[in-house]
Amino acid sequence: MFQMAEPGWRISREQFERLVEEAIADIPERFAQALQNIAIVVEEEPTDDDLEMLDDPDEFEDDDELLGIYRGVPLPDRSWSDPAALPDQIAIFRGPILRISETRLDAIDEIRDTVIHEIGHYFGLDDEEMPF
Repeated sequence: MFQMAEPGWRISREQFERLVEEAIADIPERFAQALQNIAIVVEEEPTDDDLEMLDDPDEFEDDDELLGIYRGVPLPDRSWSDPAALPDQIAIFRGPILRISETRLDAIDEIRDTVIHEIGHYFGLDDEEMPF
């Protein structure tokens, strides 16, 4: 793993986790109530497995950053006959978000947009269907 260069306006891991929690708290109530059996976590960097899960990993350039990922079965694809599963997971990647953000405010916006985007995948939306 490579060493992450810290921006001059550093956001600690604890602060970053708090900002993710605030983004989750801002989700409209009707969507928040529909989130079931899902964990939203902060991770420093995506794994090679995360990059392989992308729809088209070949289109992912070396200088691209993966900001978050949804790991699970989207709600519309589930069936009552499916066996009980472990919770789905949304991972928000701290390193990439901080690297692409020029200011603390940019980072806060990216966190919010990434949380919303990955929750969209939970509800079955494709990248093309989401504004973020």
